[in-house]
Amino acid sequence: MGFFSKPINTLDDLFVHTLQDIYYAENQIIKNLPVMAEEASDPELKAAFQHHLTETEEQVRRLEQVFELHGQPVKGVTCQAMDGILAEAKDIISDCDDPEVRDAAMLSAAQAVEHYEITRYGSLIAYATQLGRPDCAALLQQTLEEEKSADQKLTRIAGKSVNQHAL
Repeated sequence: MGFFSKPINTLDDLFVHTLQDIYYAENQIIKNLPVMAEEASDPELKAAFQHHLTETEEQVRRLEQVFELHGQPVKGVTCQAMDGILAEAKDIISDCDDPEVRDAAMLSAAQAVEHYEITRYGSLIAYATQLGRPDCAALLQQTLEEEKSADQKLTRIAGKSVNQHAL
């Protein structure tokens, strides 16, 4: 058990903890996406980052609704996984002098973020369903679909232009 965390003894405890984890993660993403959009040299990648920032802000609002529906205070807990993904991304990106290689690195980092989010939202939906919370599951499902779509868009951008330009 972490120093400031409460024990996780039930599926409900795990649901709330995972909700707090992804809430923190989404807020970290909101802090980092504007920087990535600014750094991107590929116009389509830049637009994808800007669009996903707007989506992520809406996703945070949805998470706040889930907290409220579930009778929990809106609160994040440090997500070491997201902090690690973002720290690694910053290190790699800062080592890229070529803007087109930097785009490829940012795109790859963004996909690592998306994949983490997809796993978290999938788990949250399963927990909410098991806990008899279809209202929460429905909100989380909306976000899961957006995350999958963002990942597919990044894959398309990588194959269509960014990775080719990085050659």
